Amino acid sequence: MKLEMKPIKIDRRLTGSSFIDEPLQQVIQFALRDYIQYWYYTLSEDESFLLEIRQTLQNALVQFSTRSKEVDWQPYFTTRLVDDFATHLRVFRKAQDRLADREDKQRDITEELVDSFFEAEVEMERKICRDVVCTSHKDEEGFLRDLCELLLYLLLPPGDFHNKNMRYFLREVLARGVLLPLINQLSDPDYINQFVIWMIRDSSCNYEAFMNILKLTDKPPELEAVKDKVLEELQYLRSLDTAGDDINVIKNQINSLLFVKKVCETRIQRLHSGKEVDALKLAANFGKLCVIPLDHILIHNIALQFFMDFMQAAGAQAELFFWLTVEGYRVTAQQQLEAMQGWQKDGKKQPCTTKGLLKAAALGVYEQYLSDKASPRVQVDEASVTTLGEKLQKDDPTPEIFDEIQRNVYDMMLRDERYYPSFKQSPLYVRMLAELDMLKEPSYRGSDDGDGESFNGSPTGSINISLDDLSNSCHDESMHLHAFISDTGVCNDHGKTYALYAITVFRRNHDGSEDCWKTYRRYSDFHDFHMRITEQFENLASILKLPGKKTFNNMDRDFLEKRKKDLNAYLQLLLNPEMVKACPTLIPYVYDFLENKAYSKGKGEFARKIDTFVNPLRSSMRNVSNAVKGLPDSLAEGMTKVSDNMGRMSERLGQDIKQSILKVPPLLPKSDIDPEHCRVSAQLDDNVDDNIPLRVMLLLMDEVFDLKEKNQWLRRNIKNLLQQLIRATYGDTINRKIVDHVDYLTSPEQVADYVKKFRDSYWPNGILAETAPRRDKSIRMRTRIAAKTSLLGIMPDELKHIIGADTTRKGILRVFDMFQYQPTNRRLVYVFLEGFLETMFPQYKFPELFVKLHSRSPRIHRYSQKLKSSSLKR
Repeated sequence: MKLEMKPIKIDRRLTGSSFIDEPLQQVIQFALRDYIQYWYYTLSEDESFLLEIRQTLQNALVQFSTRSKEVDWQPYFTTRLVDDFATHLRVFRKAQDRLADREDKQRDITEELVDSFFEAEVEMERKICRDVVCTSHKDEEGFLRDLCELLLYLLLPPGDFHNKNMRYFLREVLARGVLLPLINQLSDPDYINQFVIWMIRDSSCNYEAFMNILKLTDKPPELEAVKDKVLEELQYLRSLDTAGDDINVIKNQINSLLFVKKVCETRIQRLHSGKEVDALKLAANFGKLCVIPLDHILIHNIALQFFMDFMQAAGAQAELFFWLTVEGYRVTAQQQLEAMQGWQKDGKKQPCTTKGLLKAAALGVYEQYLSDKASPRVQVDEASVTTLGEKLQKDDPTPEIFDEIQRNVYDMMLRDERYYPSFKQSPLYVRMLAELDMLKEPSYRGSDDGDGESFNGSPTGSINISLDDLSNSCHDESMHLHAFISDTGVCNDHGKTYALYAITVFRRNHDGSEDCWKTYRRYSDFHDFHMRITEQFENLASILKLPGKKTFNNMDRDFLEKRKKDLNAYLQLLLNPEMVKACPTLIPYVYDFLENKAYSKGKGEFARKIDTFVNPLRSSMRNVSNAVKGLPDSLAEGMTKVSDNMGRMSERLGQDIKQSILKVPPLLPKSDIDPEHCRVSAQLDDNVDDNIPLRVMLLLMDEVFDLKEKNQWLRRNIKNLLQQLIRATYGDTINRKIVDHVDYLTSPEQVADYVKKFRDSYWPNGILAETAPRRDKSIRMRTRIAAKTSLLGIMPDELKHIIGADTTRKGILRVFDMFQYQPTNRRLVYVFLEGFLETMFPQYKFPELFVKLHSRSPRIHRYSQKLKSSSLKR
């Protein structure tokens, strides 16, 4: 009489890839065992329910897998994801700005910032505010239930979905058992900080970045946690019973820890006393300010930005823009005339409009800055202007036609008390030094000349061999010198970490005897020595190539070995007999460098920094040409007329000259909506080419470093430099590389790896992992310091040279601060989830659904009322 049960056959294929299916089946098995079987077997022994559940889950996974294969993920990862992140950062920045202007100082800062954040979100999204979902657990669970029910509708067979018991059961498991714990973890600031450290685990800890973070932090608990750890380490080191060489190592470690302890205590005292002072004011009031020559300022992007702002405030922007425009004209004219000569040599037809276009460009510069109609007009000698005007009318223009007037303008900017001399006394000059990382901080640094960085003798100071009177006999041909780097290591001296190279030197004397000694040098010593000899012997610059600087991972063992090899090659070339024969006067410099004593640097810290970022720019005037591709917005109207006149000549050469000299910033159409109150992607310039990495980098850099606050000159230069950097590094293959990388990230092998990592983290050794206990406050505070240090440490010097050291630090710390508030982190997780679903199911109306779900916020209604009242007043 009993009906025979039909056996349920389960197809174990899920995604069509055996790589993924095997670990995924294990995840399903573990989940059923730990979340359903343990209570189900107390109710029934019937296996059919469990098999039905498994079949339903597999059906959903098959649908999900099929759909994901049909999606092109490249636009999501390269555009949508970045736009969502940059927009979230913009909202956070606006919230921070409001917090700085707040009047109610009694409210909790975290609560105030979260409120300001969601107010800014309403202003940007207009119809959406996720505050209810992100701050109320009850509303969040309701939102996730609605979302899961919709996903089950899309993924389950109709029969399973219309079974209410099954649907509600799966909905609760998905919403409260899977998504909610996952969102809790992903939005936890401490988890994000640990993840940041893990992501940057391959880079060695940058001691300079660590000290900068300690000096910049405004959270006493972070400093207290570091100080406690320092005291613990000090106690341990002092308890060690050591002798011999080890004692010197331990002494160095103790001195470094005492220095960190002093920094923490000083900073805590300042924060508690309320006497925290602006670092810029501190630097301006104490010690010497570095003096940067005007010619260096004019060819360095960051320094030029501040000088430009100063000249505009002084009403003398025309003089500065004239000087820069003439630089661009000269370079472009030289290039075009060289091209013409090349055409003549090759017997090719010479474009008839070349000279005409050059003349039009020269007349454009004259009309814009020097003619009676120019407004504002450059103030120079009238006789020179008249002579120039006559030359332009009679003769063909040459690259040097403006040189005399340009020299006069330069001398005026240099000597007139209103300009460069006043700029050196202005707050803008101090801010410029901060951006160039050239401010001394008297509270923590003992000297102002940078000599503290020089290494004095050997690590223990115990080697006293010297080369007395060696220079007197250095021209003796019978004496030979050989040297090589025998070892390298990382040293810690008074709070500074650096690489040290042990150079073994052999000298053969007249009588055949041989002396041997070791001397120790840092990379900065090599750099200083190289600068000194290439200045004295200019022909060496093209022969001797010093290995370049590296910003991060520069204490990595592999990198140090590679640098040791490169510096060895540099030494061998320097000591080559042919080199010595060609430059006999070079020998005293080499002996001085290899002598066993503290190397006396010929250049100060300032000179080395100037050499690092100015000389590469000076070496090619093409950089100046790139720097003057655009004119400031205040001159846009006048230059438009010149550009239009040139535009009527349709030759491509004319377009090139127009782009090089007289490019006017695009005038964006006016809109009633404040650009700050819209998504980041809505503001992409129309003239940005369809280049994925450039688009992504501009989006991120604009928001991370708040470049819209910079003047337009700097923004255009950053775009040009990024384009050059991308093309120089990757050429035209960068787009292909990014697409290939996205394909790799979504390949079956990688997806299988993600599933395995998920399985192993939730079920290590096949057993459900216990909930990790919440870490104590001191560990979380130290993790914050470590994460900030890691982020700041990986920023390359090249980036600081493009946008400024201070701006770089502020931008990195803004990104870090954004992740320290759980409600705002939840908002970012939900934004990513919504973008993922909209990409996954484009045929369904997910955007409209999210508007409906998120429109329940009271802030939406208040904002709508505010818009109505403001429109009525109009």
